[in-house]
Amino acid sequence: MRGRHLSLGAFGEDAAARWYERAGYDVVGRNWRCAFGELDLVVCRGPLVVFCEVKTRSSDRFGSPAEAVTYRKRVRLRRLAAEWLAGCEGAPGRQVRFDVAAVHAGTVEVIEDAF
Repeated sequence: MRGRHLSLGAFGEDAAARWYERAGYDVVGRNWRCAFGELDLVVCRGPLVVFCEVKTRSSDRFGSPAEAVTYRKRVRLRRLAAEWLAGCEGAPGRQVRFDVAAVHAGTVEVIEDAF
């Protein structure tokens, strides 16, 4: 079961990355990790840096993928983004946005500026 779960997650992250690339973004980070956790996708377009949490589901049995991004998860993502930006030379002056990519049944829905 664990291997299937990881495969599903990788599928969703690949689909979301392709969505951003088609929309003119550059993928600058995938599965970036530090002591506080992991960022799924970091994408840029001009001065904008987008931190995207990707949630993939094979069914809606446990709710929609986007519903899995709880308040606690959002707080953690903000902290991770601050860590990523601290290590980025060109970070000052950048605009920041947090998106959620909900992948379900092969469809990618990106909720821009989700929180």
